[in-house]
Amino acid sequence: MKADVGIVGLGIMGSAMAKNLLAAGHSVAGYDPDGSAVSAHRAAGGIAQASAGEVASAAPVILLSLPSSAALEAVVADIARSGATDCVLVELSTLKIDDKRAARDALAQRDITLLDCPVSGTGAQAARGDLVVLASGDAEAVGRCRPFLDAIARETRYLGEFGNGMKMKCVANLLVAIHNTAAAEALVLAQRAGLDLQETYDVISAGAGSSRMFELRGPMMVEGRYSPPTMKNEVWRKDLDLIAEFAAGLGSPAPLFSLTDRLYAEAEAMGLGGEDTAAVKRVLDELL
Repeated sequence: MKADVGIVGLGIMGSAMAKNLLAAGHSVAGYDPDGSAVSAHRAAGGIAQASAGEVASAAPVILLSLPSSAALEAVVADIARSGATDCVLVELSTLKIDDKRAARDALAQRDITLLDCPVSGTGAQAARGDLVVLASGDAEAVGRCRPFLDAIARETRYLGEFGNGMKMKCVANLLVAIHNTAAAEALVLAQRAGLDLQETYDVISAGAGSSRMFELRGPMMVEGRYSPPTMKNEVWRKDLDLIAEFAAGLGSPAPLFSLTDRLYAEAEAMGLGGEDTAAVKRVLDELL
């Protein structure tokens, strides 16, 4: 069955994007290795497919929301075997630029265009369509994908040549890492000072000291509730490693990031890998 758009990867982010595409009136072919995710997509009104190759054969534009470079390599190989041509793949994940370039070059041999378009935002933001797409690559292909990007995001910024999307994502995620930890540090300080955490959250949110991370993850920190996650610590680890490698490769100092990186590593060591990154507050809670 043909579809307007396809999506491969129906996890926290991908499933939210699929629902927003459906809400916008698009027919959406979807695939995920997790059969329960495919079943949920079908129940939401989507078209279930048995492989990434089937998705590429069903739709002219395919969004990729993947957990790793290994997953991207496997999806590219499957789509290449499918015989699909003249389609556009929109790579929305946070992965190494070199791995995305390798995928782009492999697909170009099949007349398939790959765009580097990571998104800025959490799973909760994805559910509301409150994402920013950092688009890079062939400008004409980005234009072809606009109706679908508009359905999943509040803004799409075109950043030029392929790879610029991931460069900008590393800059953005460096700030996310620091701001998220700063929010936790501030709330722990308020807690130890005997202030009401909900009142603290309300006051800070209204003032100059707020941030998007404080506003988004502050409520989880106030409640001490870190599930269901909008970004798991164990997945965030990949993003942190990419930022560290990116900054080191450019010889760019990142002292604040390096400090926060250690706290996220400690969260995993405490068994919080499956919890939201807001659980960095639990790490600080236990520091004397």
